[in-house]
Amino acid sequence: MEITYYGHASLGIVINGFHLLVDPFISGNPKASQIDINTLKADYILLTHAHFDHIQDVEALAKRTNAALIANHEIVTYYEQKGFSGHPMNPGGSREFEFGTLKVVPAIHSSSFPDGTYGGNPVGFVLKGASKTVYISGDTALTMDMKLIPMFHQIDLAVFPVGGNFTMDVSEAIIASDFVACNRVLGTHFDTAALIEIDHEAAQNKFREKGKELILLDIGGSLQV
Repeated sequence: MEITYYGHASLGIVINGFHLLVDPFISGNPKASQIDINTLKADYILLTHAHFDHIQDVEALAKRTNAALIANHEIVTYYEQKGFSGHPMNPGGSREFEFGTLKVVPAIHSSSFPDGTYGGNPVGFVLKGASKTVYISGDTALTMDMKLIPMFHQIDLAVFPVGGNFTMDVSEAIIASDFVACNRVLGTHFDTAALIEIDHEAAQNKFREKGKELILLDIGGSLQV
C-alpha cells in the first residue's frame, strides 16, 4: 500500500492496484499549488465529512475519473442529486470492496457543506488491504471510541490530524496512538493556515520521547505501508 500526501488532509492511496483519494482539497490550497488535480487517478473517493477543506475538488475529480464516492449517507445523497455515483455507509458499517475492506468508525467533529446543507455525522475509516491496515481518523477530537479499534483490527499506520484548534493536537495524537495500539503515525491537518501551524521538529521529538514515530510528509511525498 502506498500513501501520498497532497496537503491538509488530502491523501492518495494505491491499494491492490486501485487508486483511492481521501478528502480532496488541493486546488484551493496554495501550499499544494504544485499538485495538478488533472493528473490524479481515482477509482474511489473517500470523504470523512462535508467541510469545504475536505471536499472542494470532489466534483471536478469525480467528473473526470468517474470515481465512486464512499461517505456517509447524507454526503453520498447530496452528490447523487448532482449526478454522481456513490456508496453510502455510516459508523459501525463495514463492507468488502474490490480494493479491500472498509470499516466506518466514529469521529467527533462537525459536518456541513459550504451551502449550509447538513453533512451528516463525521467519520473515520479503517482500510484493510491484503496484509496491512490503516486507520484514517478524519478530523476528530481525541475519543475513547478509538480504544475499540485494536479490539478488531491490527493497525499498521494511523493517520491523525495534529494541528489542534479544529482537531486534536500533537499531544493528543500521541494518546490516540496508544488507544489504537499503533506507534507509527502520519500527521495531517497542519500548517494550511496560521491557526493550525505546528513546530515540526518539536512535534516529532514529542513522539520520539514516547518511542513513537510521527511522519510529516512534504506535499507530494509518499510512504509505503
